[in-house]
Amino acid sequence: MSAPALSVVLSFVSAVAYAGGAIVQEQVALSSSGAQQYAPLRRAGWWAAVGLNGLGAVLHVVALAYGPLSLVQPLGALTIVFALPMAALFVGRRAGATAWRGALMATLGLAGLLALVGASGAQSLDGPQRVAAAVGTVAAVVTLMVAARAVHRHPAVRSILLATASGVAFGMSSVFTKTVAVDWTGGVSAADLPSLAVIGVLATAGMLLSQASYRGAGLAAPLATLTVVNPVVAAAVGITMFGETFRHGTTGTALALSCGVVAAGGLILLTTERLAREHEAAAGAATADTGAVPVAADEPAVAKAVGRQADDPAELLLAELTVPEDVTLPVTVPAAAAGPDAADPAAVPLMPYAPFYGGPYVPVPASDRHLARVRS
Repeated sequence: MSAPALSVVLSFVSAVAYAGGAIVQEQVALSSSGAQQYAPLRRAGWWAAVGLNGLGAVLHVVALAYGPLSLVQPLGALTIVFALPMAALFVGRRAGATAWRGALMATLGLAGLLALVGASGAQSLDGPQRVAAAVGTVAAVVTLMVAARAVHRHPAVRSILLATASGVAFGMSSVFTKTVAVDWTGGVSAADLPSLAVIGVLATAGMLLSQASYRGAGLAAPLATLTVVNPVVAAAVGITMFGETFRHGTTGTALALSCGVVAAGGLILLTTERLAREHEAAAGAATADTGAVPVAADEPAVAKAVGRQADDPAELLLAELTVPEDVTLPVTVPAAAAGPDAADPAAVPLMPYAPFYGGPYVPVPASDRHLARVRS
């Protein structure tokens, strides 16, 4: 097998390992609460997910050793494409048409973007650049975590923010890994210990944040966000700090921006699809809590009252009351149509009558004031 073919096979296996790790993480998140949503250290499933993610990372690095970056990096975007059918097969979580469209858009956009990023010579970051990158990364991750906590009532939005923070952490971890690898080409140095510590912290933070992002938000949206943000952040740093550029000049830059728009559109589709599911679930929960039931227009009034508010006795009582058929209401007759002996409507006042507060008002005519009075 040729080296490029081997790198393709390793990239496919790496994507499958990443997808399996994501599915296990999502299943662990469903049954975790409190502090365990970030680090369920006592769950064997979570450690299995860590092992699968580690295997995917090792295979990805080996694939880069056998094949070019322009081939291996886009294939890593297939993680979300593998994850959806694997989730339907192993855990019975089926994705809708909107989720599939969003996942494919995100994958194609990311693959095109990574394919257009050109390689540059081996470069490293100096001391001030490393400090600035580390401080900026920590600030961005903390800001996203605070924002996720502020919108905790919207699991889909919270998940996207945490997945974005995880992608930033993983992407910057790759940047520092490349920096250390370039430094070690001239020999191992103790001066790289701070960079190694930053790599460990960012990789751990990315793993914990990705675990938390799966809670209450499904699989597709957080995984797609993490899959897109991670390499995009690394590519952005490569362009700004390592002197990397897009291929084919201005045309390549325009194509890269178009691919970025496609990937962002895919993420928006995944987010809106999850928000729609949350809205439906909330509507169903509200109906179950209040006991409201849909009623047709021709159902009895009692059923309608039960549908409006089952615990209001006044509504039920009013629905049962009806006006007797023999009660007639006075109608004002025009003077031209009335006879000479017709009673003056103004002389027959109406007196509202109700047997109890809130009951139906039945108009009752008062006694005629022109009748002879009874004298004792």
